[in-house]
Amino acid sequence: MRRSTTVKIEIWSDVVCPWCYVGKRRLETALAGFEHADDVEIVYRSFELDPTAPRHGHELSTGVIARKYGRSEDEMRQMQQQLVDLAAQEGLAFRLFDTVHTNTVDAHRLLHLALESGGPALQRELKEALLSAYFEQARNIGDHDVLAEVAVATGLDRDRVAEVLASDEYAAAVAADVAQARAYGATGVPFYVVDQKYGVSGAQPAATFSQVLEQAWAEAHPVLQSVGGDAGSEAGACGPDGCPI
Repeated sequence: MRRSTTVKIEIWSDVVCPWCYVGKRRLETALAGFEHADDVEIVYRSFELDPTAPRHGHELSTGVIARKYGRSEDEMRQMQQQLVDLAAQEGLAFRLFDTVHTNTVDAHRLLHLALESGGPALQRELKEALLSAYFEQARNIGDHDVLAEVAVATGLDRDRVAEVLASDEYAAAVAADVAQARAYGATGVPFYVVDQKYGVSGAQPAATFSQVLEQAWAEAHPVLQSVGGDAGSEAGACGPDGCPI
């Protein structure tokens, strides 16, 4: 059976998940030092942290998260500040105190459109643009006007974007991704599946991603182990200079 020449990484994440953005940067750091980075394919899969969130939310996320975890808003801001500081170490300028609690299903549907129309490369561009819009620009990515602007600027067709947003197209694909994450046992994101063999949970350090990449590559490209000494060394083998007797 012929093995694939590429390493495929599927990433379950949400566009309002700060650790997903941090994890994205750490994986990119690992890939920057990986000799075979051009042979790594990355595909993003959908995961909704809060499917019940309003489709056009306006409430700031800090208060919503504080209530969810039974903390005061001051406590939550302190925790968020720690994450802001950590993200800065990865080159990200988070505006967590300004983000809006909103539903992300429409953003995920556009990510499926990007994958289908432009492949993994276009999908990655849109993923980065959506994460930046939410975390670094504090834009409301539940708003269709914002989504359309970001998607078209990334390279998606304006008419197709409008058509998808006006319908429920790709909703089934989003649901299928979520179901697959549950089947894998993932209860949170980011969650990475490498070559459908290795599962990595959370925004691991770049060194961890590097280790997984090297291991996956080695398994996809096995090296023959020599048995019985060097080829042609008194073993009755012919070489370029003839056949020894």
